[in-house]
Amino acid sequence: MATLYTHQDENIAKTWTLMFVFLCLVIGLGWAISWYFNSPGILIVAVIFAVVMNVASYWYSDKVVIASARAVPASSEQYPQLHRVVENLCITAGLPKPKLYIINDPQPNAFATGRNAKHAAVAVTSGLLQMMDENELSGVIAHELSHIGNRDMLVSTVAVVLVGFISIADNFFLRSMFWGGNRGNSRDNNNPVLMIFAIALLILAPIFATLLQLAISRKREFLADASGALLTRYPEGLASALRKIGNFSQPMRTASNATAHLYISNPFGPGASKNFLTRIFSTHPPIEERIKALVG
Repeated sequence: MATLYTHQDENIAKTWTLMFVFLCLVIGLGWAISWYFNSPGILIVAVIFAVVMNVASYWYSDKVVIASARAVPASSEQYPQLHRVVENLCITAGLPKPKLYIINDPQPNAFATGRNAKHAAVAVTSGLLQMMDENELSGVIAHELSHIGNRDMLVSTVAVVLVGFISIADNFFLRSMFWGGNRGNSRDNNNPVLMIFAIALLILAPIFATLLQLAISRKREFLADASGALLTRYPEGLASALRKIGNFSQPMRTASNATAHLYISNPFGPGASKNFLTRIFSTHPPIEERIKALVG
């Protein structure tokens, strides 16, 4: 019989499978560029640049995200219930208490950020605090603490590094082709099939990379739902919170594509992932599927 533990194990396996496919895509792209230009040095420069830029952004991710969301510190005097819920769940989860922030926005939403458990932050909207009862709030906070406990930020950062590498390498190649490149150093392409395959891979790689990054984000949401329900021992609390979130259609005022994947629900509104095209490019699985996994 399937349980929340089953979903948790399945989602961990699927996430790492996607990461493996991601790495294979990077290796394939590297092969295509190396084969076309016959110059491995190009790859070394691209990898170093992508890693340095993305590690730097990861190191300061909490400050950047908090600032972009216009979040302000949540004092224990003004928000005692929030602090009490977070403290209790942190004790249960064995996690240090993260910094707490408030976003002045009517949409019920929340996110966790930070490079590790010791440097984590959780931000919730004013709409979430007004709309949720204590069981529902506990479900949402447990979901966010699960992102911290499951080290989702690390997985997301690896994905960002890989996407950054693919984008930089692909952009360099396409610009070189457009401006003529250094044809003297490229291979004499006597194999038209191999040449077509390499060029097709270079053109399609960024699209596949983006889809894989979004797929990883969606799997981490399912995993955080399951982990959060296990933490509270009351799946209905998070399921009820998701129902209320799903019934609120107004987008957040500070919604951003760069940080949308961090929130418990799509900040552009639940309707942003209802049709097939928007679903495959969405950072979140449909709320109906998440509720079904929690209560089914």
